[in-house]
Amino acid sequence: MFDRLEDILIRYKEIEQELMDPNVVNDQKHYRDLMKEQSDLAEIVEKYLEYKDMVKTMEDSLQMLEEESDEEIRELAREELNESKQRISEIEEELKILLLPKDPNDDKNVIVEIRAGAGGDEAALFAAELYRMYVMYAERNRWKIDMMNLNENGIGGFKEVIFMINGKGAYSKLKYESGVHRVQRVPVTESGGRIHTSTSTVAIMPEADEVDIEIDLNECKFDVFRSSGNGGQSVNTTDSAVRLTHIPTGIVVTCQDEKSQLKNKDKAIKILRSRLYEMELEKAQSAEAEARKSQVGTGDRSEKIRTYNFPQGRVTDHRIKLTLHQIENVLNGDLDEIIDSLIAADQAAKLSKMQEDN
Repeated sequence: MFDRLEDILIRYKEIEQELMDPNVVNDQKHYRDLMKEQSDLAEIVEKYLEYKDMVKTMEDSLQMLEEESDEEIRELAREELNESKQRISEIEEELKILLLPKDPNDDKNVIVEIRAGAGGDEAALFAAELYRMYVMYAERNRWKIDMMNLNENGIGGFKEVIFMINGKGAYSKLKYESGVHRVQRVPVTESGGRIHTSTSTVAIMPEADEVDIEIDLNECKFDVFRSSGNGGQSVNTTDSAVRLTHIPTGIVVTCQDEKSQLKNKDKAIKILRSRLYEMELEKAQSAEAEARKSQVGTGDRSEKIRTYNFPQGRVTDHRIKLTLHQIENVLNGDLDEIIDSLIAADQAAKLSKMQEDN
């Protein structure tokens, strides 16, 4: 591990020198690539330099204990030695996590698709609440929301909602949210006071760049129609809504949120690109079945991942057996404890597998 850390430190210093070269500054693409590489390495380098400082402090304390006869100074040296040893142990664990292979999609924006599942109107109402939860979580992180498509049911519920969250690291946080979310409560539509169970599915996809997925527009069929709102009434008087059909895969994307046909077409292509990219990721993950087993679920839409139980005021994530009695806070976007726990569990599983392989 420490040989690798030394190599990273050497590379970081080389990048610093390169960034001062006028020829590099004039080559914008190369300059951006170096800046990104430097940014990716910065946290590891900072932690490794802290480690080296702690090792030096420990060595100085040991030397002081050998050379000093004054008991008061020796006691201070012992305290410093114990503190530095403890911190060294902590930093070593932190460095192991930082050296885990980084998901290349972690820094990307995400496209979120939420669909009502089993439960009719109640499932659609729950889908709308999940949308609100993610919007509030995004606001806490100062990320921006861009609505892409919305299909309402007329009583405030969403049959389907597709939106983009723009923000650095959005995928690294939200990738664990894909799957089936289940709600247990007495629906507003229930007159008998019985608890119902309904579901909504959430799909989290990294925004795909053109370099990730190239789309041949000759393989796409575009239909245009008038946007419609609740009850089917026409929202626009022009054919601005777009339905894109990708002929090779049969994927259909509908966008009607914008009043401009061109903007809806651009959004539809963006959604298609991310869906195709997600399909490629799933193929790669299937090919690495053993590695997949070591991860917390991050994409299987059929996997029941979480239950929101209103009578008991609890939220349970089934993958890591975490239960919080804070359902209101969670639905108001306070997802940090759940997401941080999922990240920690995923990292622990990957560390364990890496140690087994070694």
